[in-house]
Amino acid sequence: MSTFTEFPAHDTMLGESPEFQAVLRAAAITAVTDATTLIQGESGTGKELLARAIHEQSRRAEGPFVTINCAALPENLAESELFGHRKGAFTGATGDQPGRIQAAHGGTLFLDEVGELPLGIQAKLLRFLEGGEVQPVGQPRPERVDVRVVAATNRDLFGEVRAGRFREDLFYRLNVVPLQLPPLRERGPDLELLVTRLTARLAMEHRLDAPRYSVGAMEALQRYRWPGNVRELRNVCERMVILFPGQTIQAGNLPAEIRQRDPDHEAGEFVLPDTGVHLEALEQDLIRQALQRTRGNQSKAARLLGLTRGTLIYRMKKYAITD
Repeated sequence: MSTFTEFPAHDTMLGESPEFQAVLRAAAITAVTDATTLIQGESGTGKELLARAIHEQSRRAEGPFVTINCAALPENLAESELFGHRKGAFTGATGDQPGRIQAAHGGTLFLDEVGELPLGIQAKLLRFLEGGEVQPVGQPRPERVDVRVVAATNRDLFGEVRAGRFREDLFYRLNVVPLQLPPLRERGPDLELLVTRLTARLAMEHRLDAPRYSVGAMEALQRYRWPGNVRELRNVCERMVILFPGQTIQAGNLPAEIRQRDPDHEAGEFVLPDTGVHLEALEQDLIRQALQRTRGNQSKAARLLGLTRGTLIYRMKKYAITD
């Protein structure tokens, strides 16, 4: 099981699936450098936890870890919040105020939801990343700071660049080392491991006996798509600990949204039309859809189709399909 050597308390960062292990290995390698890192993933996948793990494994571990929620920055105050200001720089500036970037000197600056930054602030952030200097509002000269930057987003930043909502030069400056956290629904065997570890830890925190999960309950948990990812799973585990301490949880005890089967994934959903189908054309179309949905990742596409990666590659060659 891959995990950071000094990250044992965060059970939500455990995982045995190849995709998750690959992210942890890349993060561990990145941690010993000062490279700017961009963590991408859906909401609830653990982006901030991974950023903290990188900081804790870096040479800056004794320095500050400063988090900025870019989505919560008021546009009219964003520059002052990030870079600071000097007394009298604007109405209400009654004293010198260092910015969040200066507060991270010697440590790590975590830019959460960086895709939400206004375009004007993106330009100023780019100058900081390129030169390592900040210029507080009202200060005539810039000052140097020693900060390692880790950014995170649940947006498709490249798509945002193409739509003109995010600066291309800033994207490439942030995307030096990209880390893509997989959603929980793509982590296969990790779900049961996470349920077990989270339930045990939360029961200890609440001083209650940990409940057990029946086979039916675990199957229902594994069928569910988990739109809120690990954050949602943790909330469900905590609810089960509080409501059913020391008991065996049945499928009927789970929240309604988990008990209900996803109609998109019911076995036997496809009904052969009266006019019939062209089987080879259908197979080619499904392969192309799977590759498109997984952005060319053959392993993920194979899992969507219920195939091995080798079988998928064979059929791609058979139909001359390129990813």
